[in-house]
Amino acid sequence: MELLTKQKNVKAVGVEIDEKAVHDTVEKGLSVFHGDIDSGLSDYRDKSFDYVILNQSIQQVSHVEKVLEDALRVGKKVIIGVPNFAYYKSRFQLGVLGRTPITSNLPYQWYETPNVRSLTLSDFTGLCKKHGVKVLKKIFIGENKRVPFLPNLFAETGIFLISR
Repeated sequence: MELLTKQKNVKAVGVEIDEKAVHDTVEKGLSVFHGDIDSGLSDYRDKSFDYVILNQSIQQVSHVEKVLEDALRVGKKVIIGVPNFAYYKSRFQLGVLGRTPITSNLPYQWYETPNVRSLTLSDFTGLCKKHGVKVLKKIFIGENKRVPFLPNLFAETGIFLISR
């Protein structure tokens, strides 16, 4: 949000549940609403934003479908970045080593992770299809470069531009 406001002159408002993060954000001169996206975005009118960005957060909410619907309601378009739990290094750690995966994109021990859901790029695409959400663009990233081939295996992250 800081980069977007300073480098692209974007007018942005964040939603943050963590009180310390809210304080830190305000100290940077950024606008933030102290709230929980899981509780909904009822304070915002329909299509009140050009874009809603949910980066590395959809796997941390309890009510994924509600959060997705709210984001699509208040934003004309939504950008969602999701970790890929089917990334080949994660598969190896789980399948061969028998351990909960730790990668650069999933850096937490199982007992300290903020993630309440494990999803793959295919899972997210399937959710969009189920709810009639249009995927306008998708980019897959693995080890700091774009992944053009077999993204569900080789990408650590997927970034999706979606709309109704």
